[in-house]
Amino acid sequence: MYLGLKYFHLFTIVVSVSLFCIRYGLMMMDSKWLQNRFLKVVPHLNDTLLLLSGGALIIVTGFVPFTPAAPWLTEKLICVLAYILLGFFALKLGKSKLLRSIAFLGALGWIAMAGKIAVTKLPILMH
Repeated sequence: MYLGLKYFHLFTIVVSVSLFCIRYGLMMMDSKWLQNRFLKVVPHLNDTLLLLSGGALIIVTGFVPFTPAAPWLTEKLICVLAYILLGFFALKLGKSKLLRSIAFLGALGWIAMAGKIAVTKLPILMH
């Protein structure tokens, strides 16, 4: 059960980041494809599955964030939150394409750090 859940979680991460990059590219091109129903619904559906699978992994593994036993998981969640906030700014709130691009690159950096923390199980931000 653990392996299936883990691979599903990893799959939803890849889909989430891929759709984020596609939506960003379309936004930068002022494409009408950005209004496509698929691109308005599927990213939110996938991200819901991503968060649910992450929660299920917490239950299955027993790693609990915000506890001394799993400081790396706390940091991973902080990174994911930063990715979500910067992603929202990049796609919706940014006042210029320059600011949206900076937020986009920042979001990718935070999700990359979350991935590194998840793989190594070593906290980076707080020692």
